[in-house]
Amino acid sequence: MMTRPLLVAKIGGSLHDSPNLARWIDALKRWPHRLTLVSGGGPFADAVRAAQPKLLYSDETAHAMAVLAMEQYALALADLFDLDLAATREEIDAIHAEGRIALWRASKMVGAARDIASQWNVTSDSLAAWLARRTGADALLMIKSVDIGANSALESLASAGIVDPAFPDYVGGTPVYVAGPRTLPDAGARLAGGLSPGAPVVSQTQKIAS
Repeated sequence: MMTRPLLVAKIGGSLHDSPNLARWIDALKRWPHRLTLVSGGGPFADAVRAAQPKLLYSDETAHAMAVLAMEQYALALADLFDLDLAATREEIDAIHAEGRIALWRASKMVGAARDIASQWNVTSDSLAAWLARRTGADALLMIKSVDIGANSALESLASAGIVDPAFPDYVGGTPVYVAGPRTLPDAGARLAGGLSPGAPVVSQTQKIAS
């Protein structure tokens, strides 16, 4: 029996107050295979950033707080869209076995990891890439509030602030797609057909070689 393809999709926190959030969740629910959803930190992570200069906690503490901010947003998404929360690899697999979307509660796995840097340039983008690599995902879909051109380089996206600076270091060999507002009208149909929406991304070395 062949294993069903696994897609990890990261939905940006910047979409928390956008009508596109519900449309994206509806589209993702049409994916017929295994899907793990990673939420950004949204306004909860913004609060961590805003408080750091006043309270003067370390970047390591800020990182741990920002991971908890991802969980706060995940709790909200689970409540709003009837999604199942998962804190471990075993819980993710169990939810997938039921044909449901697993919505990642990041703190337990991130806290136990020794290959994740505790600093601000490692955000939910890099954590989604880390999870995709750790779970052997067939693709990583980054849902953003901006569109990119086809075959953009990972390093260029990081330089432009579309993904975090550490993102290229965490992707490994996972195929990456970035989907923005222009992608949304056709996203549900593509996902229903087992295809990732969005523009494919390449590494700078791949771009040079091509």
